[in-house]
Formats: sequence, structure tokens, C-alpha cells
Amino acid sequence: MRRQYWGLSALSLAAGIGLWWAIVAGGIANPILMPPPLKVLEAFQELIADGTLLPNIAVSLARALGGFALGALIGIPVGILIGRSARAFAIVDPWIQLIRPVPPIAVLPLVVLWFGIGEISKLVVVSYGALFPILISTVHGVRSIDNSLLRAARALGASERQIFYLVVLPAATPSVVTGLRLGAGMAIFVLVAAELLGSASGLGWFIMDAREHFFTDQIMVGIVALGLLGYAVNRSLLWLERRILRWRPVQE
Repeated sequence: MRRQYWGLSALSLAAGIGLWWAIVAGGIANPILMPPPLKVLEAFQELIADGTLLPNIAVSLARALGGFALGALIGIPVGILIGRSARAFAIVDPWIQLIRPVPPIAVLPLVVLWFGIGEISKLVVVSYGALFPILISTVHGVRSIDNSLLRAARALGASERQIFYLVVLPAATPSVVTGLRLGAGMAIFVLVAAELLGSASGLGWFIMDAREHFFTDQIMVGIVALGLLGYAVNRSLLWLERRILRWRPVQE
């Protein structure tokens, strides 16, 4: 099955790149506005060779991981607390439902006023974007535990501490890991918006700088780099999921 997955994935990517080339070569799209794949690849190689691209990727990766880690450090413990306590859920859930629909981009101007245009504001916005997928998935995982498992553990004389570590955590872990994957994707999504405002480095800044100079091939390079960055983070979390949940088949 894994061999089939990788084969179909490679075929799908090749077909997409071929369609991209055909659209440009057939004159459907202006090659200046939509550069062909080969030109983007050449720009990619040039930007790596002259030391422009990799430092910006490193900066964006550090910001994304920092905000993601902060969101996870807040979201997982709070999600477990809310999921385990009906009173805490009743108190906190209305606030979650009120704040969660507000997009991170909407709060970005306010965060900049509070924290300035430095790294702290970017960290706060990225962690805000990553927080809610992690928090909600954790709450769902804890609250969806079969009550018969908890009753059986108590009937066997398990303490609340043992129930938490031996029943609640293993049962909720798949949902927590799913939330981490969603939160990581949201962190990268929000990162670009955060880097558009008051940044002098990072992939978001790189894309905007290329737009101002009308370097469409470099814009495509930045977009591809973001996609590869997100893919690498997602594969890393899938690897972590396999390590933690050896008993559970992982969906690609």
C-alpha cells in the first residue's frame, strides 16, 4: 500500500507539473505572469546558489515552529482540562466559540499595536492560528472517550491518576496528533500574513519583495518553498504519529 501511495503521488505531481507546462506552452497563460516550470526551477537553483532562499526558509521555519510549539503548549493542557471537567467546559467553551471564528489576519493589526513589529508579534499571531485546531481536537479526543472504559478502570480499582495516564491519554492521543497536524498547517498559513507586515526576512517577505519587483518566477519559488515546508512539517508529524501510535494504522 505504501508503494502504491508513493507511486500515485509521484504520478499526480508529474501530471500537475505537465498541465502547468502545457498551459504556458499552449499560450493559455502569459509566461511573464505565469512562468513555466523550468524557469521556476532555474530561479530556485539560482536563489539557493546565491544564498538568498535558504536563510529566508530557515527564518520562516523557526517562526512557524516557535508559534506552533507555543500553541501546542497552551492548547493540549487546556484541552485536556476542558475535556475532563464539565464545569471548565461550560465556562471556557463560549469563549472558544466566540474567538475561534476570528481569523488571525484580523487580529494582526491589534497584535502589532500591542507588541510592535518584532518577532514577538509574529510569534503571537502564529500561535493564535495554531492554537484552536489543537485545542478543539484535544477537547474532542478527551470528551469522546467511551465511558465504559472509565467505569471499567474504576471498577478494577484504578485511581484517577492511573485512569488519566492509562486510559484518557492513550484514547485521546489520536485526536491530539490530528490537531497538531492541523495546527502546523495553520501556523504556516498565518506565518505568511505575519511576515507581510514589518518583516525584512522570511518567505512572506520574500514573496512580497518579488512582487514589488515583478519577479514572477521568484514569487513562484516562494510559493513552492512554502508548500515544501508545509509538506516537510506534515511528514514529520506523520512520523511522530507512527512512533507514538504503533498500534494504530496511520492515514497518509
